Amino acid sequence: MLLVLDVGNTNIVAGVYKEKELIVNWRFSTDRQKTIDEYGILLGNMFAYSNVAMQDIDAIAISTVVPPLLVPLSKMCERYFNIRPLIVGPGIKTGICLKYENPREVGADRIVNAIAAYEKYKDKEMPLIVVDFGTATTFCALALNGDYLGGAIAPGIGIATEALFQRAAKLPRIELIKPKNVICRNTISSMQSGIIYGFVGQVDEIVRRMKLELGTEVFVVATGGLASLMAAESSTIDTVEPFLTLDGLQILHERNPR
Repeated sequence: MLLVLDVGNTNIVAGVYKEKELIVNWRFSTDRQKTIDEYGILLGNMFAYSNVAMQDIDAIAISTVVPPLLVPLSKMCERYFNIRPLIVGPGIKTGICLKYENPREVGADRIVNAIAAYEKYKDKEMPLIVVDFGTATTFCALALNGDYLGGAIAPGIGIATEALFQRAAKLPRIELIKPKNVICRNTISSMQSGIIYGFVGQVDEIVRRMKLELGTEVFVVATGGLASLMAAESSTIDTVEPFLTLDGLQILHERNPR
């Protein structure tokens, strides 16, 4: 079985694949201060309450946008699983061409998302746009042949919400749920309206402009923790893939056998 770890700035998403099927997944907070053993014990506890045993894992793949965690997590894999993990980075076979000025600048999560999106939706026979609602909201454009063309990066929804709370004295922390109206009569609903519909507008406008630059219709795939909420209000998102990054890691593992 394959263990995959998608290490983001806010959360780590882990999953176990049996062949190509995701059979269990977990989400926990990214903590740069955790030690090798703390991460090992944390994963061990998660395995203990699942239908998969740690000894069933025979391969591991990691994607991270948090460089300080790469060494601790790699050593954790070696100590607790006796496995040297596959790391998404230079030298790995991706199967796509990165048309970036400096390909090394493309985040591992964006590469993995692009690989999974193209593999899943290349039969649409049109360019793809991947929108990832993470700590940052990223937009990635893929050509018809799967080439990674580039994209856009915007502050994430969580960052904007937290900034309102921290920088405006009278504004509270809020739960991100859809309000009943756009014109709201209390502070919490007003914040929910501004954030949710404001970000929906951002998504739809960036996608619209990408379509104009590409000069054709596109298929838009959304992923990330808030993808379902945003897709329900967006006029441009075609489908939601909550585990797109994990699927991409599974595909990369197949392309880089050891």
